[in-house]
Amino acid sequence: MHVAPADYLWFVDRALDALVQIVVDLGDDLANRQPDLPGANSAYAILTHCLGVMEYWGGGTVAERAFERDRRSEFVARGGVEELAARARTARLRLAEDIAGRDWAAAPANVFPDPVDPVPYDLVKGAVMVHILEELYQHLGQMELTRDLLVAGER
Repeated sequence: MHVAPADYLWFVDRALDALVQIVVDLGDDLANRQPDLPGANSAYAILTHCLGVMEYWGGGTVAERAFERDRRSEFVARGGVEELAARARTARLRLAEDIAGRDWAAAPANVFPDPVDPVPYDLVKGAVMVHILEELYQHLGQMELTRDLLVAGER
């Protein structure tokens, strides 16, 4: 199967644009608030985590470039939504650079097989790209629920 980078990025854009729009619509206060559920994350933290996913999987494993990621801090991140929206735009451009001209059948860097939990994205870079989409759309659903709970709590 072959997917052109532009087609792949169309799907990334749909998810990323929706994630950013929710955070912007919530504004600084609500975007940084966690729903009243055990272990819930704020919308700001969810988007921050998605940017970390893009950096690690797209940059570190597909492009094989040096990357910095503090996964734990993603889940407690707080800040202004406009700055986060700008970081998302930069991450999207970086992802486009990361995937340009890659051999999708090549083994990804920095991914180590887990015999207890075998996954296809430890074998080929193309599967890593599917994993990025999986994460973005999974977290979009989580963020939609987060938004709905926060907005309902404001009424």
